[in-house]
Amino acid sequence: MPIIEELAAAVSLFHSLADPSRLLILRRLSQSEARVRDLTDELGLAQSTVSEHVACLRDCGLVTARAEGRQNFYSVATPEVLDVLESAEQLLASTGHKVDLCTTYGSQTR
Repeated sequence: MPIIEELAAAVSLFHSLADPSRLLILRRLSQSEARVRDLTDELGLAQSTVSEHVACLRDCGLVTARAEGRQNFYSVATPEVLDVLESAEQLLASTGHKVDLCTTYGSQTR
């Protein structure tokens, strides 16, 4: 199997994390479970935006839902999700956030 095919799942994982709204949602869910309404109110995002991103995170297996009556409470699926986010923060700190200055992927290119 070519190396690029072996990396497909990792590419998909990082792509699923490559959105500021999804990262905000994951960061918030790392504190405690929440409903879409809670996320909408706390993060200042539109309900449709939160619903779309929560669905993406759920489809990717990064978030799970617990039904209670007519409501769904969302939480981070596994501790490894939080480990990845923490590792990313440590990497950013150790590189001095140089990736943000990257002429290909940095914030000035968006």
